[in-house]
Amino acid sequence: MSYRKRSSLELGECTRNPGFQDADGGESVAENASEVPAEKQESTSVKLDGGLPEEEYTQIKPYAGMPKEVLLLYSSQARYRVPREILFWLTVACMLALVALTIAVIALSPGCLSWWQASPVYQVYPRSFKDSDGDGVGDLKGILEQLDHFQYLNIKSIWISPFYRSPMKDFGYDVEDFCDIDPLFGTMKDFDDLLAEMHNKGLKLIMDFIPNHTSDRHRWFNLSRTRDPHYTDYYVWTDCNASFPKPNNWVSIFGNSSWTYDEVRGQCYLHQFLKEQPDLNFRNPNVRQEMIDIIHFWLEKGVDGFRMDAVKHILEAVHLRDEPQVDPNMPPELVTTEWDLYHDYTTSQLGLHDLLREWRDELDTYSREPGRYRFMVSESYDYHEVEKTMMYYGTPQIRESDFPFNFYLLDLPQNTSGLWAQHLVELWMANMPRGKWPNWVVGNHDRPRIASSTGPNYVRVINMLLLTLPGTPTTYYGEEIGMENINITASQVQDPAGRYNTSLSRDPQRSPMQWNDDMNAGFNNKNNKTWLPVHPDYSTVNVEVQKKEEGSVLSQYRFLNTLRESELPLHRGWFCYAHVDSNILSYIREMDGLDRAFLIVLNFGNKTVTTDLSSIHELPDQLEVVMSTNHVNNGKVMQKSRILTEEGEGLVIQYSTYTRFHPNHAEKCYISEKACYLNVMDILYKC
Repeated sequence: MSYRKRSSLELGECTRNPGFQDADGGESVAENASEVPAEKQESTSVKLDGGLPEEEYTQIKPYAGMPKEVLLLYSSQARYRVPREILFWLTVACMLALVALTIAVIALSPGCLSWWQASPVYQVYPRSFKDSDGDGVGDLKGILEQLDHFQYLNIKSIWISPFYRSPMKDFGYDVEDFCDIDPLFGTMKDFDDLLAEMHNKGLKLIMDFIPNHTSDRHRWFNLSRTRDPHYTDYYVWTDCNASFPKPNNWVSIFGNSSWTYDEVRGQCYLHQFLKEQPDLNFRNPNVRQEMIDIIHFWLEKGVDGFRMDAVKHILEAVHLRDEPQVDPNMPPELVTTEWDLYHDYTTSQLGLHDLLREWRDELDTYSREPGRYRFMVSESYDYHEVEKTMMYYGTPQIRESDFPFNFYLLDLPQNTSGLWAQHLVELWMANMPRGKWPNWVVGNHDRPRIASSTGPNYVRVINMLLLTLPGTPTTYYGEEIGMENINITASQVQDPAGRYNTSLSRDPQRSPMQWNDDMNAGFNNKNNKTWLPVHPDYSTVNVEVQKKEEGSVLSQYRFLNTLRESELPLHRGWFCYAHVDSNILSYIREMDGLDRAFLIVLNFGNKTVTTDLSSIHELPDQLEVVMSTNHVNNGKVMQKSRILTEEGEGLVIQYSTYTRFHPNHAEKCYISEKACYLNVMDILYKC
């Protein structure tokens, strides 16, 4: 093979190699070789193919377009091979380091907050939220029309009270068909449309699940009372005397005996609520399977979670003994209310948590798809027996509810003081199992509205408490604008509890949502028909008006919720008590590694006070108010020795420091899952 002939361009323009003859018969290699020193010629002489070719190759340096054989000869030289190998192993080392770093970040990173942790839960009472068809009762299409309201508030989790087919003896909690929609609220297509649009907007739907009982019109009950072989034991039946149907002294939540005689069957059935709500027998495996099938039905539809209603009542003692009286000297015939008895045999029975764990397993099966976690919350108010409520969290080995509803803040109106507020918060934080997630409820469809029970002056400060405590807040519709109870006359009572005892009526806190100052507050703008009266203050207390007011309850609620979501210390940082007295509850929210923290100062007293926090050396001397419930104080700078708050005023104060409060005050601090912030990489890590 010869390398003598090359183009003049290659030799002259590219390689400038004097050892080649051009194509036009220019100077020969031998002639030009004389111009190159002998030692240079010798040093650049290379044999091709490892043998003794006819001619020697005398190329001095690589050139463009060289053939493969020449390139391979040069690439094997140390000055080319060594840098290439260094680059190769450096690349491998970098890749391994990157993989190791990725694994370390994943291993050390705390779990991401799920949707039910990142957003407040907003309770919609469908009868009262928005009426789309003018019949005076809210419906599913009405909720669909108002989805933008949740996005405005930056709320992503919506709990809708029951809308199953029902005779409405207890406004939907007496279910006739668990797999159908009551015509009062719309159709199954309306539900599908609502759910689809909610998901399109990034919203999650939590349904009410009512396992304890059905309506007495349910198909199962009608078959059970006629002793159908399959359904005979679907409910709790016992022999009794038709003229005196009281097998024992058990009392209904609504008052009087929990037993009603059924003439068709000739026995008494148990109902811990209305007589139209017979209790299911969960000791029957067929009943348990029926409930699982219902859960599957709605999960297949795509719902995101369930609120398990009245779970502590699901099982009763088989022996049916009398429950002990609170007052042993009370004549038995006067025992007519639930408060007259200790409910040792009708609540929290052995086997209850096994049932709930079965349902948790079913939800987990549907939670495997990324981003589709199915949420479960239990409703059980155990009053002073807080340890019973904490059992619904499950154990470190077996999960149950994501959390049980925390109703202790509903008792705030009993004593508006900083010490009382701290006591109610501490009830939960001190008893919650390690690593679990707290939650807070300050209003629902069974309790008077906060604005009425504590007074409108405290609405803002209670909302601030709700949205700055650690955990998930729950807001009852209308609380974000400070709605109050309505006055109900005896002739206007709709609630069955109110018909038994007018003072027990829950109608006052269920009035129509106040959207604007139009007819019926925008709840129904088709005619003058509403199932309950609209509150007369709707012209000033409504969503549309408060959107335009900087210091309105709505504007402050929205600001606090957005702040909660955007600031790490507020939604997953340490919670520490800073100062508590008869007026003030003050606490710190902070995170290790982050250069900012928040001080919350809440005045639950009935007077203006000055709080001195100069003893807390972790706080800087000057503090800037990010937000005050009295909006004229926004942006003010206060000395930590003189923090002034009016009655019902709350302050969110942000300050800059790397000095943490919690290491020196461990007995005052709580955290669900400890995490630290790494500023260099802008990530969280376990610490």
